Amino acid sequence: MAQDRRRATHLSEPEWRPRAAEHRARADALTAGHRARRQRGETHAVEDFLFTYYSCSPAELRRWHPGAGIVLHGAAEERGAWRHYTTVDGTDARVDLTAYFAKRGGTVDYVERLLSATLERPPRFGCFGLHEWAMVYRMTPEELRHRSLPLRIGHRETDAVVESHPIACTHFDAYRFFTPAAGPLNELRPTRESQSAMEQAGCLHAGMDVYKWAAKLGPIVPGALLLDCLVLASDIRRVDMRASPYDVSSFGLPAIPIERPEGKREYARLQRGFTERGNGLRERILEAITTARRVHAAVAA
Repeated sequence: MAQDRRRATHLSEPEWRPRAAEHRARADALTAGHRARRQRGETHAVEDFLFTYYSCSPAELRRWHPGAGIVLHGAAEERGAWRHYTTVDGTDARVDLTAYFAKRGGTVDYVERLLSATLERPPRFGCFGLHEWAMVYRMTPEELRHRSLPLRIGHRETDAVVESHPIACTHFDAYRFFTPAAGPLNELRPTRESQSAMEQAGCLHAGMDVYKWAAKLGPIVPGALLLDCLVLASDIRRVDMRASPYDVSSFGLPAIPIERPEGKREYARLQRGFTERGNGLRERILEAITTARRVHAAVAA
């Protein structure tokens, strides 16, 4: 039994180095397009969002973390200077949970409350992505965030869609980008303070933000989980823009015409799939937090 516990918490170099290499290769594949465009000085109105709105860089994504409570043999030289790591017996390395919780404890508490509350709350599937439409409501062409993209049905028709549909956005970080004219049209008034009380898993922006929360938790989140969250955020971002008022056909993305019944049905169908995937990732993040707390308590004891 003692030997099994040792295997569960210690990884030899032949065990962990291939995992770290596989992680770097996967991260590089996921960021290849963005990195190539950055070198050419080009931008991408859909995909760059994942690297401009969210703060995790391609270099940070390449760093593989095993999670809390795992000792990596022979990793001291490589990881001794990494943030929130400490050396063990001069040659090995692990996440320093004492230092981690002293610095990130408040963040861990917040993410744990938010994700737990989101899992408990029934998802809503009736918003149809109108948050993106509210972000351009009554704007002139010069005021649009993505000025290189035309509006798919024109400015006047876009405004009419906003005016003819009920808007009930629950996500503060979407709502805060509503135009001044669109803000009062929202049935709800989400705030940063009410985020834990309003976040619900049907929201596409809440689904993308699962990646943000995983990244903010840093080394207690296993590398594979972080990249799985990035994949979900990328998939959601494409649907978010396909359902937006922008014409993204130049990127090979067909529109989801949420102003029509068939578009609403398609959006809700995709929403349900993202909800299931997002909730699975939320549960895995909460498991990583639970593991970190348990190991930290054992070390403190």
